[in-house]
Amino acid sequence: MTEAYGSHANPDLLSRIPLDAALVLDVGAGAGGLGAAYRRRNPAARLVAIEADEALAAEAARHYDEVHRLDIEATAPPIAPGTLDAWVLGDVLEHLRDPWAVLKRDAALLAPDGVLLACVPNIEHWSFAARLLAGRWRYDAMGLFDRSHLRWFTRDGMKEALEQAGLVPLEAAPRIVGREKVETFARQVEPTLRAMGVDPADWLRRSAPLQYVWRATRAAPKPMVVVARTLKPVGGVNDVRVLEPFAAMATRPGIVTRAGMEAALPKLDAEIPRVMVLQRRLLDHPEAPGYLRALRATGAVLVQEFDDDPAHWPSIAASGSLAFRGVHAVQTSTAPLAALLRELNPEVAIFPNALSALPEPRNFTDPARLTLFFGAINREADVAPFIPALNRALAEAGPRLSIAVMHDRRTFEALDTPHKSFAPLADYATYRAAMGRCELAFLPLADTRFNRMKSDLKAVEAGGHRLCCLASPTVYEGSIRHGETGLIVRSPEEVVAALRDLVADPARARAMADAAHGWVKRERLHAHQVAARIAWYRGLWERRAELDAALLERVPAVG
Repeated sequence: MTEAYGSHANPDLLSRIPLDAALVLDVGAGAGGLGAAYRRRNPAARLVAIEADEALAAEAARHYDEVHRLDIEATAPPIAPGTLDAWVLGDVLEHLRDPWAVLKRDAALLAPDGVLLACVPNIEHWSFAARLLAGRWRYDAMGLFDRSHLRWFTRDGMKEALEQAGLVPLEAAPRIVGREKVETFARQVEPTLRAMGVDPADWLRRSAPLQYVWRATRAAPKPMVVVARTLKPVGGVNDVRVLEPFAAMATRPGIVTRAGMEAALPKLDAEIPRVMVLQRRLLDHPEAPGYLRALRATGAVLVQEFDDDPAHWPSIAASGSLAFRGVHAVQTSTAPLAALLRELNPEVAIFPNALSALPEPRNFTDPARLTLFFGAINREADVAPFIPALNRALAEAGPRLSIAVMHDRRTFEALDTPHKSFAPLADYATYRAAMGRCELAFLPLADTRFNRMKSDLKAVEAGGHRLCCLASPTVYEGSIRHGETGLIVRSPEEVVAALRDLVADPARARAMADAAHGWVKRERLHAHQVAARIAWYRGLWERRAELDAALLERVPAVG
């Protein structure tokens, strides 16, 4: 069976819809795949679709607040002028008789900082020339040669169309498929190109994209560049603290983000705001002051990203806490950490750990069976006191309760049950997928200083995947409402009792898991934070002279 048109989201459009948009209009929504995907990122947005096809509109209605069946050329969208945060035209303009008129008519619907997003086929694509030269021009049922395409655009032609509509083109992101084929064809026609006075390299650049994804606004946005030097990837640390928040900020027009272990700032005009984020850089080596001097010379605001107890690394204190005193500001994940770090640097912001999107729940499919997830790095000591209790609960439940362990081989081997599985340390996506196949999550943390500085990320991840948590009071008591969004367990005996009750009444586990899912949906997505992050970075930039003076007073060696 062929899937309905528009069942899947175009990722290049999805990643450019402002993550905190209040109102999104999707023209030509098809079956609503884009709306469904964006809804998981920003459940609070009002999503409006236009889809002329009756069957597709009925499908799309499952994902949008409103679906209108109308001819976009004959009737303007039912949107008040100046209110639209995102106007999406995915694979639409090429089907219109007069796309220029539609762009000009509806540009005023955009809010002052609203964005137009359009995916447009490229008539300069190499396959056009290849078909014409071979005498094999034919329309197809779909794709680049779709028989319903009425208009064709080059990159320059589309830029002109946007400008004529009173819009400011910001980006034309190329979508390239089959790079090897275009390069082979380019080599074959290179003599002809040269004979015609066409630069082969320029032709290759123009003919490689199958489509362009355009981003445009009513006025040029305020630019800002944020670069992060990350840790070596381990688990999901980089994803959670840098990569996902950076992707969220980059959905806003004007915000450019880069991240990598040695990422560098691009060359910028002096007045463009720039921020360099150092992810958990200890700065405990003799060359550290020189390293910071070089970063200060770029004119960037320097921010340390740190989400663990710094006392875990004695070398930080031995270096005079340069990691925090030698930067302009610090960002972290919890209030206890912020209080600690403010003793070293008064400029501290808290951004609680969050999810980029709510995954589609895939658990609670078998009411006769529950699976308990345990996946963590360096928590062997925290879980060890609970092993006898887990073994007892697993023995009592038999096949009705199984346990999935990730990374911690010692704990896995200590579990005396045939109903268990093990997976090694994996990337963040694999870890999240494994969690999502379970119904319960076990989150033990002993009451130590180091643990008290940890965040509630695992409860957020579990809630996002609709799991019911059994968690220690350390860290999680402030996030989990006992008996409503999960269970706080204070002893091995309470773990046994909780598992016994949940196995006997899986519906109770499901109810708490649903409530936890609702908590994450309302409070712990990056959509809730993107505006605050951008505002904080801009505020730091506006105060950079003051912050730089304070930095040099703390640590003259970086001047």
